Formats: sequence, C-alpha cells, structure tokens
Amino acid sequence: MNTKQVYSIRRSFLFPLGLLLLLTGALFVVCLLRGEPKAKLLILGLFMLPITVLFVESIFRRTMLTEDRVIADKLLRKKEMKYSEMTALETVSVRKRVFLTLCAGDEFLIISNAYANFPRLVQSLLARVPAAAVSEETKQMAAAPPVKSTDVISCWLAVALLAFILYIQLGGLP
Repeated sequence: MNTKQVYSIRRSFLFPLGLLLLLTGALFVVCLLRGEPKAKLLILGLFMLPITVLFVESIFRRTMLTEDRVIADKLLRKKEMKYSEMTALETVSVRKRVFLTLCAGDEFLIISNAYANFPRLVQSLLARVPAAAVSEETKQMAAAPPVKSTDVISCWLAVALLAFILYIQLGGLP
C-alpha cells in the first residue's frame, strides 16, 4: 500500500499574497501610464520583486510524506530523505513560528508551520521518523503545534494599504 500525504502552503496566505502582487502590478502600470518619476517606478519594481519570488516559491512548495520517505518539492528543486536514515527531528520555535529540522547525516530539510494542516503533518512525521531521532522539544511542540496567523494578517494589511494607495493614485481622494 503506497499512501502519500501532500502538504502545501496555506491558501489563507497565498490568496492575499497573490492579491498583493496583483495590486502592486496594477499600481506599477498606473504609475507608468501617468508618467510618474523613474525613482518611484524603480522603488515599486524593487518592492514587487520579493513579493513575486515569495508568491511563486510558495505556489510550488509541497511536502509529501510517503511510506518510506519525505519529499520536499520547491521551485526548481527537490529533496528526499528516507525516514530510516534520519538521525534527528528537531524544533526551533520563535513566537508562533515553528521550524522542524529533519537531519540524515549531512543532509537536512527544514519545514515550517506555513503549511496547511501543520498539526497533521507533525503527527505524521512523528509516526514515521525513528523515535530515537525525535527531540524532546519536538515531542512537546507536537502536543499542541502552533498555528501562525500573523503572516496572513500582515499580508491582508498590506493589501488594504496598497488598495488605498491605488485608490488615491487613481484620483479617489483630492
């Protein structure tokens, strides 16, 4: 029986991030058509670059758990690790942000709680990784994995701010 669990970045983050990218692109086009100063266009273009990279990277990011290995698909990259070869599963927590580090010799893989169904992902990993490799911090975190929402809230605030700037740019306020 070959079961595979696939985890991707939360849609609740991807949707406002995509909207932010769309609004930034619209603002760039409006500024370009209105003949805004090149410095303004450059700053807006530089602002759009990391948003684009983050959005594209997040769209393609997948973590798959199979019977014998974990597979991480990223944009133009893929990494696999067999559970039987894992020497450590550790946790680093910074406020509500959690990073799981899976190690197998010199190889490592980092998984964050930006994934949808993160608690299920943690439980599935704990069920497959050798028990001796799991740190105490990871076992404690697994009892109540934190779900991060500040990134989603920040993204929605940026969308609101950019929508307001676009509204002003289009002549909405005197």
